[in-house]
Amino acid sequence: MAKTIMIQGTMSSAGKSLIAAALCRIFRQDGFRTAPFKSQNMALNSYITKDGLEMGRAQVMQAEAAMTEPDVRMNPILLKPTSDVGSQVIVNGKVLGNMRAAEYYRRKRELMPVIREAFDSLAGEYDIVVIEGAGSPAEINLREDDIVNMGLAQMVDAPVLLVGDIDRGGVFAQLYGTTALLSREEQERVKGLIINKFRGDPAILAPGLRELEALCHAPVLGVVPYLHVKLDDEDSLSGRFERRTKRGLIDIAVIRLPRISNFTDFGPFEQYEQVSVRYITSPDELHDPDLIILPGTKSTIADLMWLRQCGLEAAIFKGVSAGKPLFSICGGFQMLGRRIADPDRTEAADVTEIAGMGLLDMETVFDGHKIQKQTGGVAEGVQGIFEDLNGRTCSGYEIHMGRSGTGLPLITSRGNVYGTYLHGIFDADGIADAVLRALCRMRGLDPEKLGTCSAAASKEREYDTLADAVRSSLDLDAVYRILS
Repeated sequence: MAKTIMIQGTMSSAGKSLIAAALCRIFRQDGFRTAPFKSQNMALNSYITKDGLEMGRAQVMQAEAAMTEPDVRMNPILLKPTSDVGSQVIVNGKVLGNMRAAEYYRRKRELMPVIREAFDSLAGEYDIVVIEGAGSPAEINLREDDIVNMGLAQMVDAPVLLVGDIDRGGVFAQLYGTTALLSREEQERVKGLIINKFRGDPAILAPGLRELEALCHAPVLGVVPYLHVKLDDEDSLSGRFERRTKRGLIDIAVIRLPRISNFTDFGPFEQYEQVSVRYITSPDELHDPDLIILPGTKSTIADLMWLRQCGLEAAIFKGVSAGKPLFSICGGFQMLGRRIADPDRTEAADVTEIAGMGLLDMETVFDGHKIQKQTGGVAEGVQGIFEDLNGRTCSGYEIHMGRSGTGLPLITSRGNVYGTYLHGIFDADGIADAVLRALCRMRGLDPEKLGTCSAAASKEREYDTLADAVRSSLDLDAVYRILS
C-alpha cells in the first residue's frame, strides 16, 4: 500500500492545491509513483477523463504535476453548485443528481464506502498518495460525518500538514486557532505546519515560529514564498478574477458569468507576456478589446438572463456590430443560438424557455442526459478572421446537458462570431497562437512580437518552478520522515 500525506488548510485558498501539486512533482522527481486524492471537491472547473468520467480540475492539475494520467478515483465526489443552496452531485465521474445542501449532508455517510474504495484502489497502484483537504478542519459544525478533512485522515490513517496563508494576515492566529479547535486525537495527527504566500525575509518570523510550535505542538516545516505560477485554479475563488491587468499588445475580455465554469480554458492566452486577459462583469469594464470571449457556465439560462439585465448582452451586440470577434464555449456557445429550451427544468432555472442572442443559427434543448467525453478532430469551414484554424487539429472535452442539433462542426462560425463545445480547445499546440496572430493582423501589428508558446511546455516549466520553490522552502527530510 502507498504511503500517504495529507495537506489541510486554515481556510479556503490557503494554498492547499498548489502545495499538494508541488509535493506531487517533488515526489515524482525523486522517483516515486505519486497520485493526488481529494475525496470531495466543490468547483465548477471540471475535466473529462479518457473514459468519459468527470472530475475536479485541481486533481487533474496535481496529476499532471505527478506526471500521471488523471483518473476519476483521484476525486470520487464532485459538487458543482447550481444555486446558493444546491449542487449537482457527481460520484465516480457520473451524475447522481441535483441536491440541496441539507439533503447531501444527510446522505454523506452513504458515500464513505465510495471514497474508501477509490482511495484503496489508488493506494494499491502508487508509492505515495498526496491527499488534499477542503476548506478548514476547524469547521466544527461539520465534524460529524466529515469525509474530506480529519474524518478522511482518520479513515485512511494519513498524517496531516496544516497550511496557513500569511498574505491575508493573522497566520499565527489561523494556525493556532485551527489546531486549538481540533480534538486531541486530531491534534496528534497534525505532524507539521507550513506558512504559505510569504513576501519578504523569513528570518523576521523566527521568534513567532518558535512560539507557534510550542502552542501547536507541531514543527513549522517551512515558509513558502508568494509564488506567481500560471497553473489551473480550483474554483471561482481564483485570484485571476481580481487581477487588474494592464492592456497588452492584444487584449482579451472574458465575460465573468455568475456561474462561470472551466475558466481554465483561457490559461494558454495568459502564457503570452504581450497578451492581457481580463475578466469583466459590467459594460463599463469592457472598453475596446480585440477579442470578446463568452465562456462556459453551469447555468446557461440564468446567466443569459443576467447578461441581459446587467447590459452586457447589448455591449456584446455593439462590439460584434463594430467588427469585434466573439468566441464562445459550451454554455456561452448555447447562448448565441436562436432559442434555449429546458422543458424538464434540468438547470433548475426560473423559466423553461428563453430566446437566445440569435448570433448563430441553432437551437439548444436540455434533457437529463449529460454529455461528457473527450473529443477532437480537424477544424473545417471556419470563416472570417480565424480562417487559419481550418486544417488544424483541435482537441478537448465536452461537458454539457443541452444539445444544439446534429452535425455541428468543431468550430461553428458566422461572420465574426464563433462557438464550440470543446473545453480546452486552446491547449492544443498552435490553436491559441493562430488566434492571437489573426488578432495581430486585424490590428495591423507584427505577429512576431507575440512570440510563440506551447501550453504543454509552459505547464511543465510552471510545475518545475513550483516544485523548486517548495523544495527549497520546506524541510523535505522531515516530510519524508512523516511519510514513513
